[in-house]
Amino acid sequence: MDLTPSSARVALPTSPVRRTTRLTRAQRAARGRAVRPRAPRRTHAAWAASPGRPDPVDVLEQQAATRVPELVPIRYGRMLLSPFTFYRGAAAVMAADLAGTPQTGLVVQCCGDAHLSNFGLFASPERQLLFDINDFDETLPGPWEWDVKRLAASFEVAGRDRGFSPADRRDIVRATVRAYRKQLHRAADQGALDVWYSHLNQHRLMAWVDAELEDERIGKREARNLARDVAKARTRDRMRAVRKLTVADGGGLRFAADPPLVVPLEDLVLDEDERRRTERSLRKLLKRYRRTLADEHHPIEDYRYVHMARKVVGVGSVGTRAWIMLLLGVDEQDPLVLQAKEAQPSVLEPYAGRSVYPTHGQRVVVGQRLMQTATDIFLGWQQVKDLDGQRRDYYVRQLHDWKGSADVDVMRVPGAELYGRMCGATLARAHARSGDWVALAAYLGTGDRFDQAVADFAVAYADQTERDYEALVAAVRRGRVRAEVGL
Repeated sequence: MDLTPSSARVALPTSPVRRTTRLTRAQRAARGRAVRPRAPRRTHAAWAASPGRPDPVDVLEQQAATRVPELVPIRYGRMLLSPFTFYRGAAAVMAADLAGTPQTGLVVQCCGDAHLSNFGLFASPERQLLFDINDFDETLPGPWEWDVKRLAASFEVAGRDRGFSPADRRDIVRATVRAYRKQLHRAADQGALDVWYSHLNQHRLMAWVDAELEDERIGKREARNLARDVAKARTRDRMRAVRKLTVADGGGLRFAADPPLVVPLEDLVLDEDERRRTERSLRKLLKRYRRTLADEHHPIEDYRYVHMARKVVGVGSVGTRAWIMLLLGVDEQDPLVLQAKEAQPSVLEPYAGRSVYPTHGQRVVVGQRLMQTATDIFLGWQQVKDLDGQRRDYYVRQLHDWKGSADVDVMRVPGAELYGRMCGATLARAHARSGDWVALAAYLGTGDRFDQAVADFAVAYADQTERDYEALVAAVRRGRVRAEVGL
């Protein structure tokens, strides 16, 4: 059953509208301003469910049809924790909704799921700690507005969960969108290389925090929390992942079983001959995956396969196939844990067009390399025949290479506003790397008309999210879908 309303289908290019050196800065700015009559900034405030809007539970169930059946109840259980966790898992629902909202026609490489929990700290290959977007499962060229609205609404929904007042929530959302707009205006005065190299590393981040503290825009508590998160991120590395996930037995290191969240290969494939065939196939996979990495010598060549397990990850991703692979280098003190995560079609595809890449693993990797200021050296892709004989697309990355994220459950208003500005500016940097940043800045303008409109949208869409969340609660109560809570 096709759950896409015909009115939501939008003709959009399948690759970003590339900038052209034939246009001057003034011409590109004029191009952005010329969009305003077609898509006035105030119209971005609008949200109302269409008469033919699909049932949100139907949309989730359609996604579940291609996922591991025994894991789908875990996904629903995690989405039931709060309207915010529901929002995290409902990217497909919101993609259908966004397709019917006003669009400028200015296209960028979209994240596709730019909610506030998909930003965080990680290590660059140069061993800098960076703040950036860190989830690209849904990445696809599309309207930049969709990412901005998903980010803005995530702060409104999370603010309600935290008990923030309506006025405080609006201030946070406006600050998020304003930071996006101002970052693009800074970029509009820069050259292409300055835009490409722009990033937020640990030193710039802490200098920003110090300035915020001095201006009394945040308190000492928020500054301490952020400094703690930065320090903690450096401890979340591959060695910590190995200590947490593995045990030593007579044959060496192995992943420890923690079903249903972590299930070693031998517990999924009980037949020994079949398991051996699977592991031989896996070794071939690693060799093919190697071809998607750098052409020159790569560290992956110094590691050998040891063990494999299925691992449940995230909220929206639960039920898609995700594997962790243990590799060893010179000895057991030199481990590496890779994650191979299934890449299904982007939730944006029904509305923004099919990917131009032959596999969705490649779509994810290319999109991530385009949007992130620095990317994991182990990021690659491969298509493989799974345990059930079906061919599926995967992308591969290092499981942990320093990792830090905001703790929404303890965030106060000043910290949330600062974090919103960090996310808004970061999203603008990512969009500028693929889209016409001069045209985008000119469209947005120097006033707050767009900021106010998106703040209105965020309130209306948070109301919709709460209704959709209640629809899932009701579906579980009636036994329409099954949820496993606490996993």
